[in-house]
Amino acid sequence: MAQPDGVSLQKKLKPRHISLMAMGGVIGTGIFKGSAETIGLAGPGVIISYVFAGLLLLVVMGAMAEMATVYPGKNMKDFVREAFGERVSFIMGWMYCFLWLSVCVIEIIAAGSFLQYWFPEVPLWVLSLASAAFIILINLMSVGSFGEFEFWLAGIKIAMIIVFIFLGICLIFGIIPSNNTPYLHNYSAAGGFLPNGWTSIFSALLVVMFSYGGSELIGLTLTETEDSEKVLPKVVRNFILRIILFFTLPILVICGLIPWNQLGPESSPFVQVLTSTGMSGAADLMNFILVTAVLSAANSGIYGASRMLHSMAAAGEASPALARTNRRGIPVNTLILCAVILILGSMLGMFAQDQLFRVLMAVPGFCVLLVWICISLAQIKLRKAYPVKPSFKVWGYPYVTSAVVICLAVIAAMFLFDVQNRLSIGVCITVLIVLIIWSMLRFSRNPGSSK
Repeated sequence: MAQPDGVSLQKKLKPRHISLMAMGGVIGTGIFKGSAETIGLAGPGVIISYVFAGLLLLVVMGAMAEMATVYPGKNMKDFVREAFGERVSFIMGWMYCFLWLSVCVIEIIAAGSFLQYWFPEVPLWVLSLASAAFIILINLMSVGSFGEFEFWLAGIKIAMIIVFIFLGICLIFGIIPSNNTPYLHNYSAAGGFLPNGWTSIFSALLVVMFSYGGSELIGLTLTETEDSEKVLPKVVRNFILRIILFFTLPILVICGLIPWNQLGPESSPFVQVLTSTGMSGAADLMNFILVTAVLSAANSGIYGASRMLHSMAAAGEASPALARTNRRGIPVNTLILCAVILILGSMLGMFAQDQLFRVLMAVPGFCVLLVWICISLAQIKLRKAYPVKPSFKVWGYPYVTSAVVICLAVIAAMFLFDVQNRLSIGVCITVLIVLIIWSMLRFSRNPGSSK
């Protein structure tokens, strides 16, 4: 029996839940598969790209935490609405749903392809469909149970990354004996630390931004978190450091153990590193990590898409049916919609797997940039008109946030002019234009509702 939205979402997420949920959304194919591309573009110096993008993320997350202390009980779309009105909020909300649903389709097809390692006779679409069903069932749990499940699901792959880092450092410095102890040689071999020049750092940023996308998911947990205005600043301080470490340290280990120009695109760099150590069962272990990683990322993605749709419905920006929840506070109608899209995505994987990946992979990166720009601009505009004094502030206002907006805009422009991403960006631009026209038609009937 569904309930109206008035008492819908339940505040049962704990700080450890939202931190691991956001990390679960970030640590997925971007690091496990995308790292091969970033290292191939910039060599060991790609670490600069990850640190730079992490600093941009720090400011964006700080801006969100600041606004959460001023507007308790509201999420990141509400912040954009406070700053720029319903039209911009409407566009950003639907764009964010498009972002996460695209990611989820990628992740479940990736999960199916990884599962084929163990079940080669089973068609890809069947394994992808099974992965989608698994994710939807998890999201049908009460939010407290969901948070606890995702905490452990994300925790598994984080633990595996920690083990990988520890093992790698021991191999690099000869603590664990091997046939060839590299020490720091591979960081300067094969053309040096930046074999393709400084410009390669910026080329790699296009993939790195996709890898970091999902961190802002914390901004959607606010309506289901007790004392979110106190919790979020603490979570952000710890979260950003962990994210940078969980990306930069594995990259350093990979580049330290294998020369950057010997990494092949056919498999994950993590698999190649573990295989090079001669460990028995390394491939099975890594495949388990990959399956866990993509399922966790898809799990967080469905949460993000369903909560954004619920928020938009509650604000009158989507069908009222999407604002209804069941007795456990789960927006079941939004989950049904997400399930339909995942099923269609699984079917597409059956007919056009390669083309689907090429079209969708750059979509999340570009959409993430747009969302981060909106969040930063909202903080810049709202700071002067806060109804109460924020208990947490982004330092260097307005210069630091403005500099971040400029950097994000430049990276977005690089996306637009990247020939390899032409089809993907064309899809993004088309969706953006459709949303702009839709918003103009929708809110032109009530101009007073939009700032």
